[in-house]
Amino acid sequence: MGLLEDLNLKPGVLYGDDVLSLFNYARAKGFAIPAINVTSSSTVVAALEAAKDAKSPIILQASQGGAAFFAGKGIADSSEKREASVAGAIAAAHFIRAVAPIYGVPVILHTDHCAKKLLPWLDGMLDEDERFFKEHGTPLFSSHMIDLSEEPVDWNIETTAKYLKRAAPMKQWLEMEIGITGGEEDGVNNEDVDNASLYTQPEDIWKVHSTLSAISPYFSIAAGFGNVHGVYKPGNVKLHPELLGKHQAYLKQQLKTEDDKPTFFVFHGGSGSAVSEFQTAISNGVVKVNIDTDTQWAYLCGVRDFVTKNIDYLKTQIGNPEGEDKPNKKKYDPRVWIREGEKTMTARVKQALVDFYAAGVL
Repeated sequence: MGLLEDLNLKPGVLYGDDVLSLFNYARAKGFAIPAINVTSSSTVVAALEAAKDAKSPIILQASQGGAAFFAGKGIADSSEKREASVAGAIAAAHFIRAVAPIYGVPVILHTDHCAKKLLPWLDGMLDEDERFFKEHGTPLFSSHMIDLSEEPVDWNIETTAKYLKRAAPMKQWLEMEIGITGGEEDGVNNEDVDNASLYTQPEDIWKVHSTLSAISPYFSIAAGFGNVHGVYKPGNVKLHPELLGKHQAYLKQQLKTEDDKPTFFVFHGGSGSAVSEFQTAISNGVVKVNIDTDTQWAYLCGVRDFVTKNIDYLKTQIGNPEGEDKPNKKKYDPRVWIREGEKTMTARVKQALVDFYAAGVL
């Protein structure tokens, strides 16, 4: 028995109650699902291959910059409409929907870190979700993230609530952030924020949970416990995932419930963290862990090592150490060296699946 049978799920992209069931199952069983940032069809299949091999669910997500890259850097992405990032996210969603079932794993199709200045991107995707919902009975995306953590707390919660009200009729999941994730990712730079801003207070978690739960059960909270995007020198980042347990205890008290973990938490800034930190966070109700920087590095390593090893075959189309008339097409064909990047990225994602106790749950 595994989660596919336990939850009566089919392989492919999940929506609505199936997403909620999966997160409930993960929280109850004590595992978290890696969320892999994808920027191309190649990174999509690398992550899906890892999930297939490890017999695990997977979350595939596109940031605004990653979505724009999916559409093509030659397409303008105005701040008023975010045309490229809307089109790129939609294209990625259709690609993932098309190929995910053949990998035999459940997939949550997500978008990542929509800050205030990027709200036209979220608006454009929700327009498409609503159109798709009318035609097919599900939104195009399983879930979105709205990240207003740099804004005043009350405005953050009020605006998030408005978007959850829009998503709720589609039973679409919404992830929100309260407390800033430090470092730099995808053009958002929080390297100089006050350290205290990296740690969310339990009273703010309660404000979020009480406000959003009155609208819809389909939400999760990215709470700050010292998280930082990117990979930094060991010791420079002070993570305190045990704080999530205190937040859950505070919510339990406020709600007067018997549930020890009444809300869903998300771990941002996961790359470079110790496995023990991940596992402590998971024990306190984290069901989703973002992994981006480490998978970027892993993908590069495969390509880098191939190029380094075969450099004498990659300088010219004809001529190599085997002879001046020998062709090099079998070395420079993109399907060869891109595949090497996929292999190393797949291996890194599989390691995350093991670390987060998600491997073998299908």
